[in-house]
Amino acid sequence: MPKLYIIPTPIGNLEDMTYRAVRLLGEVDMVLAEDTRTSQVLLKHYGIERKLYAHHKFNEHASAEEVARQIEAGRSVALISDAGTPGISDPGFLLVRTCLEHDIDVETLPGATAFVPALVQSGFPCDKFCFEGFLPQKKGRKKRLAALADEPRTMIFYESPFRVLKALGEFGEVFGMERRVSVSRELSKKFEQTVRGTIAEVIAHFEAHPPKGEFVMVVEGANGKDSKDDVDDNE
Repeated sequence: MPKLYIIPTPIGNLEDMTYRAVRLLGEVDMVLAEDTRTSQVLLKHYGIERKLYAHHKFNEHASAEEVARQIEAGRSVALISDAGTPGISDPGFLLVRTCLEHDIDVETLPGATAFVPALVQSGFPCDKFCFEGFLPQKKGRKKRLAALADEPRTMIFYESPFRVLKALGEFGEVFGMERRVSVSRELSKKFEQTVRGTIAEVIAHFEAHPPKGEFVMVVEGANGKDSKDDVDDNE
């Protein structure tokens, strides 16, 4: 039926695609993709023959209304991103809001997203947490962290490998070098790794082993335990 489907895609391992996601991608009238070249690889892997339409942060303001009109005209539309769940640090929010403003049904499938496995395997409390996504690259970065200085919940950040050490240093300045952190990279992929310890210990690790891959950084909340863990380097 005409509606917008939000469909998560694997964050690395293609086996993490759900049966329902594969079926719907083969049934909808239109598939919107953050990067059509990346998503074409996924569709080809599952034998799905669909033309992909670009929907990314540079055109989403212009395309959201047009997509809503297509759905109102009777077409079903799926939105996927390069990896994970659209709308979580990826394009999607604006399109969902536009569709809701047009009284269009939006159905979101459960599926892969990077921060959940990183949070659960961090060993920090995950009943309540604060997801911050990507910090600003320049302006507002320190202000954002300063606002979290007394945050009692476990905090989750996404970061580029080029800024991992910078972020850890900033965490140390705001939270203290003895605050514990769990840093996961390449989740679900061949070289998946999680490094745990105090901020100082994890900085030392990545100074000796330059960061590579996609990173999720999980920081203990202000009310965490005082004891510290040894760095756990699991590949």
